[in-house]
Amino acid sequence: MKSPQIILASASPRRVELLQQIQVGFIQQVADIDETHQAGETASHFVSRLSHEKAQAIQGKNPEGLPVLGSDTIVVIDEHILGKPEDNQHAVEMLSLLSGHTHQVMTAVTLVTQKQAKTSLNVSDVTFMTLNKKTMDAYVRTGESIGKAGAYAIQGIAGQFITEIRGSYSSIMGLPLYETRKLLEEFGITVLGS
Repeated sequence: MKSPQIILASASPRRVELLQQIQVGFIQQVADIDETHQAGETASHFVSRLSHEKAQAIQGKNPEGLPVLGSDTIVVIDEHILGKPEDNQHAVEMLSLLSGHTHQVMTAVTLVTQKQAKTSLNVSDVTFMTLNKKTMDAYVRTGESIGKAGAYAIQGIAGQFITEIRGSYSSIMGLPLYETRKLLEEFGITVLGS
């Protein structure tokens, strides 16, 4: 295993799995921030702000001075931001909004050092098939929607509901690999083949 080059400011096992694909050494720390949407804040500003705040929260208590990578993902439909569902009923309500429509998945990734910070944003389009109530209820009962923006995980059971993707699959999962690699390279961090 590579010695740590960065800190991943996330509890997400999906982000861990994706970051391992870049073959950068990292350690994981969880950032505890207020994820409340501010009045008048656009979706892209909101997700970018949270990504930056997660990285900054860890950078502030990082005696080794390692760069910190933060990321946040939201689902947006008709300008409504869908975060993580509060309960099963809320998950069904979210899936009802996505059913038969195209929505955007926005993932921001931020790299912060003691001297600089940079954020990249990826926006991908995802189209869902029309879901009936029985299907939505059955899906929610699997437990997969808990803790997922928009109440679904593209890499899991919900993959069967998706008719089209325009954009980055890894970004929809929670970490845009292309944008992450570019950020790491810009900050002089060795990745696969560099």
